[in-house]
Amino acid sequence: MGLVDSHAHLTFPDFAGRTDEILARCAAANVDRIITVGTSLEDARNAIDMAQQRPERIYAAAGFHPHVADHVSEDDVNAMAALWRKEEVIALGEMGLDYHYDFADRSKQRRVFESQLAGAREFDKPIIIHCREAFDDCQPILVNEGFVGRRVVFHCFTGSAEEAEAIAEQGWRISFTGIVTFPKSADLQAIARVYPADQLMVETDSPYLSPVPVRGKKPNEPAYVTHVARFLATLRDVELSELVEQTSANTRTFFNLPP
Repeated sequence: MGLVDSHAHLTFPDFAGRTDEILARCAAANVDRIITVGTSLEDARNAIDMAQQRPERIYAAAGFHPHVADHVSEDDVNAMAALWRKEEVIALGEMGLDYHYDFADRSKQRRVFESQLAGAREFDKPIIIHCREAFDDCQPILVNEGFVGRRVVFHCFTGSAEEAEAIAEQGWRISFTGIVTFPKSADLQAIARVYPADQLMVETDSPYLSPVPVRGKKPNEPAYVTHVARFLATLRDVELSELVEQTSANTRTFFNLPP
């Protein structure tokens, strides 16, 4: 069983026209599957097209990233919900709040997030959350919209131990990117060292966040998720093969990926 990159953006311009070579490097690195995440209507449609073309390797997620919230109408949310019905879409998102960059008005971010969650309640599909410096607003919105105990993952988690604990208390989980490999990520490494093995998932968030030992190399790509897995195996004092098998099984179960 190979690794699953649980969060990438293969539709971004960094990868234009390079899908075959990216998949070839994944195969060489023992990365079997990739979930490519659409962040707008156009991007989501492109992600679905990519998943349709390579159904044995690529799956799609679709949602409105908080960065684009200023430009999202209610009709747009309804159009996104129509895409959620497609079988290639195995998760909804990424959606959520970003108070670090504030590329969109915070009140509009919250409205778009709430509107997506209201539509997502009817789907038995996982929710991918983007939450940056916004946990105090993000968590209660998820609770109020009825997602306690449902399949929710805070992707690219960089929060505190207290936030990780609060996420676990609601029955949700977190996933780890190359950030965990960075020398200054001691707090995140402490969380990853003891994170439950049966919930552990890895991702690249490519084309961003290249992990050590390729930190600074652009673009990051799904094959590099092996570096995240290798670092976590060392951190947790387990064999790499064990960590690969565990994270792959966890990801396949969480996203209900086909065998």
